[in-house]
Amino acid sequence: MLIPGFATPEGTARFRDRYSAKLPGHFRDAYGLWLSSIGLGTYLGEPTTACDAQYREAILRAVEMGTNVLDSAVNYRHQRSERAIASALSAMIALGTLRRDEILVATKGGFLTFDGEEPDDPSEYFNQRLIRSGLVRPEEVAAGCHVMSPRYLEDQIDVSRKNLGVETIDLYYLHNPETQLTDVSRDEFTRRITAAFAALEKAVTDGKIRMYGTATWNAYRVGTGSREALSLLEILRIAEEVGGGNHHLRAIQLPFNLAMPEALTARTQSLNNEQVPVLQVARAHGLMVFASAS
Repeated sequence: MLIPGFATPEGTARFRDRYSAKLPGHFRDAYGLWLSSIGLGTYLGEPTTACDAQYREAILRAVEMGTNVLDSAVNYRHQRSERAIASALSAMIALGTLRRDEILVATKGGFLTFDGEEPDDPSEYFNQRLIRSGLVRPEEVAAGCHVMSPRYLEDQIDVSRKNLGVETIDLYYLHNPETQLTDVSRDEFTRRITAAFAALEKAVTDGKIRMYGTATWNAYRVGTGSREALSLLEILRIAEEVGGGNHHLRAIQLPFNLAMPEALTARTQSLNNEQVPVLQVARAHGLMVFASAS
């Protein structure tokens, strides 16, 4: 049984109010949702039962201390990170210490993934699971590891919903779409990401996700001369072309730390005929920004 509901303004405000005295300034308003300034990511660690248990305890403790943003991806630890989130969420909701509408759950899709552990023959596993089943065509695979076709994303959204134990994912990222540029032209990339955004808009309409975004590594930080560079304005233009003025592309995620400050310092993006950092474009268009590798 999947947990119904999703993060709401009322629910996240209720969560904020429980911590406002102890944590002034900790929560930020984004599209009416009150979100903690520190979230919990679930990328690192081995795909083991022991690490699953550690993640479960870390999630319980993070929420107890005032974190209501949880981030994952279907390929993190071979799907085990999403399942650790499900275990913690279901426990807190059963105990009455958390309600579904109080927490934002984000995950990502695009990379190929194993199921729980690495199989003896990874190539045969993917051939059977993806190619022979008809889920993926060989030409849709980029860099040997990445697919963002509508059929694949639809499947991965359902896999993540089951893993996370929720009917609706609050924020679903297209995971490192710049990976596609390893193998395809810019024109083909534009065609593929347009189709991907159409699938994500449909997932919003179907109630499977609430909003979507792009989680990138290099795309917005590198200069325009790089093969992996993406224009955030162009990404927004495609979202508007697909979803209209009320499209649901609401967030970006990218590395931001002392060693990787480009989101703030590198003028990789165009805005009003000027070259500016990506954070300036995101602010101008009201996007949420989440830091990875923080």
